[in-house]
Amino acid sequence: MNKLLKPARVLILTVFAVLTGCAVTPQNFTPTEIDHINQQDRVMAFAQVEPLGVGAVITLDEAIARALKYNLDQRVRLLEQSLAAGELEAGKYDMLPKLMANAGYSWRDEYSSRYTADPATPRVIDKTQVPHLSVDREHSTADLSLSWNLLDFGASYYTAKQNADKLLIANERRRKAMHTLIQNVRTAYWRALAAEALSERIIDTIKQAERALVESGALVAERVRAPDESLRYQRNLLENLRLMESVDRELASARIELTKLIGLLPGTRIKLKEPQADEQPLDVDMELLEARALMQNADLREEFFNARIAAQDTRKALLRMLPGISFDYGTYYDDDRYLVNEQWNEAGLHISFNLFNLISAPSRMDAAEKNEALAAARRMALQMSLLTQVHLASHQYADALRQYKRADQIFNVDAQLEKIVRGKYQSNMIGEQSRISANVTTILSELRRYQSMSKVQEAIGRLQSSLGMEPNIDSIDNISLTDLRSIVGDWLDRGLNAAAVPVDTGKTE
Repeated sequence: MNKLLKPARVLILTVFAVLTGCAVTPQNFTPTEIDHINQQDRVMAFAQVEPLGVGAVITLDEAIARALKYNLDQRVRLLEQSLAAGELEAGKYDMLPKLMANAGYSWRDEYSSRYTADPATPRVIDKTQVPHLSVDREHSTADLSLSWNLLDFGASYYTAKQNADKLLIANERRRKAMHTLIQNVRTAYWRALAAEALSERIIDTIKQAERALVESGALVAERVRAPDESLRYQRNLLENLRLMESVDRELASARIELTKLIGLLPGTRIKLKEPQADEQPLDVDMELLEARALMQNADLREEFFNARIAAQDTRKALLRMLPGISFDYGTYYDDDRYLVNEQWNEAGLHISFNLFNLISAPSRMDAAEKNEALAAARRMALQMSLLTQVHLASHQYADALRQYKRADQIFNVDAQLEKIVRGKYQSNMIGEQSRISANVTTILSELRRYQSMSKVQEAIGRLQSSLGMEPNIDSIDNISLTDLRSIVGDWLDRGLNAAAVPVDTGKTE
């Protein structure tokens, strides 16, 4: 009876320990822990960011270089590419045979003893005979075995090829993220330039309009002017105030957006330098643009790799229908005293085949072929969409450039008119409201000029993204900010002229 109670106690204790370990309750973060994590994240996020010097001026090439090197979203893409490279490296080892090393120890409280019986009367057991022992009560084992399965090798081989394509896909997605980031920086930079150039003038104009509004109210109270004339005057002032406050609100977020893109803390005060305006028309043959887009566009190249991954899936589905062949070899050791040979070697060849594969094979192959056809259809659809995108981007660039030139002409005219109005105001020939209106008109014209150039930059970025054009950078982590800025500067100087260089299609005449 005691012999039965001891295993029962062990079983009860084991079950109790397992149930206790499974009793896991949700554990929320405390405010202190959240604050500590946030502080650590902020330190890590800006640890590698090169600080700005006192009074430093950020040019467009430096802004793009800082965005490529320090933007957190761009870092995520780089880490995704690094992860894909790690998965490729790890997947190579799946093709190796399995080399298993095992060691163990066995114990039981009683010997494994057996009676023997006559085969003619197997149910008759003579318990008067002495039982035979074949296994020691406690013994140690060890073995080293090598196993290689042909199907596992084939599946691992195709999986490794897919991982290689996934690495290339991660690289194309990083390129796409780079294109989008450069486009956003160029647009935000010109918006921030507008804020820097116009903020003080907008604030001064708002103060002047508010002062004139107060003075107008006083004149109405004193009945110096006719009520309707005073109200129309106030209406014009209020409309100018509304316009200026709307512009001020729009420009207030421009610097914050730019600092976020280039990896600086929100609220960091930065000085910008207006670059030479891009007024160069796109004089490149459309067929050359189409060829470059079909060869270098990041989205289309990703679909090429996706189609190849789908083809590998088809081969893996075909491989699963073959019989499994495995080779095994091992050396074994057991210190059981009842063994004649404590150490021995063993080899084997095994062939296995799941007969139900004959039933599922047609469905598997059909699904794999449809997946491959879907990938090819997506690639073809994207090709047609890309050609449309190139034509549309080229048209948008030409239109944005035309709109900028027109906005620049209007600004020059309004600036001259403001100068004339200012002279008349100083000569007491016109009133305060006329001067404020002329000032507001000039500010709005200059704002539209900056906005038009921002649209030009956005169109350039969209066209370069469609054509797959980006700075030639090997590794962001292994290049200094100064060298990266130089590369970006040279790339910006070339501009869309680089699209005129024929792409290498690999064809031979």
